[in-house]
Amino acid sequence: MLQVEDLQVVRGRKMVLDGVSLKVQPGEVLGVLGPNGAGKSTLLGALCGELATQRGRVLLHDRALADWPGHERAQLLAVLPQVSSLGFAFRVEEVVGMGRLPHRTGKDRDHEIVHAALEAADALHLADRSYLALSGGERQRVHLARVLAQLWPGEEGRTLLLDEPTSALDPLHQHTTLQAVRGFADRGAAVLVILHDLNLAARYCDRILLLEQGRPYVFDTPQKVLQPEALKAVFGLEVLVHAHPERGHPLIIAR
Repeated sequence: MLQVEDLQVVRGRKMVLDGVSLKVQPGEVLGVLGPNGAGKSTLLGALCGELATQRGRVLLHDRALADWPGHERAQLLAVLPQVSSLGFAFRVEEVVGMGRLPHRTGKDRDHEIVHAALEAADALHLADRSYLALSGGERQRVHLARVLAQLWPGEEGRTLLLDEPTSALDPLHQHTTLQAVRGFADRGAAVLVILHDLNLAARYCDRILLLEQGRPYVFDTPQKVLQPEALKAVFGLEVLVHAHPERGHPLIIAR
């Protein structure tokens, strides 16, 4: 389990995140929403140890994140940043195989996991292609497969952090990506995902943290967070909210 207590992050003289406390629970997809500049990527950077904090603690399995040896932490925690790129003509299968570097499960088992992760990301047909020949959306799916392979199959004790994993994807692959993430959580992993699409968050997240100017505005279930008053206050957006006619989760319609 990954948790943070009373987190504060300051850059220069500006406080970019303050008063954030949360636990990413096993079996849960926790969504983080907020307008540009609200502190979403800063939160993810602090949670993975990339950014220093001025106050608060980040704990992985009740142990300070900084106290974990790198290879041990990589076996338990995987991060997909907002932008991932490679400048070499690796085959896609090789790129995804990089996710297995912290492990010693053997060539045959690693090969099975890489193919399973590629299939989960709907990218198995790309396995023999050069990474440099892929479109932006295809590269994004390959990097998703890489972090899935790092924690495969996603059982309890593993934590996956994702920063806007659907940003470059067409509507179909937005859903296949979040279905893969949802499947990881359903097998016991803890998942935190930063999203911009309110309806995707409503469908796939168990809880949502709504950030405003670096501070938590509300943190609860999608039904309680995705309300017209909160969305107007944080995004300045007038919306209608109805129950999805088939699934029952909130359906957000801009007015």
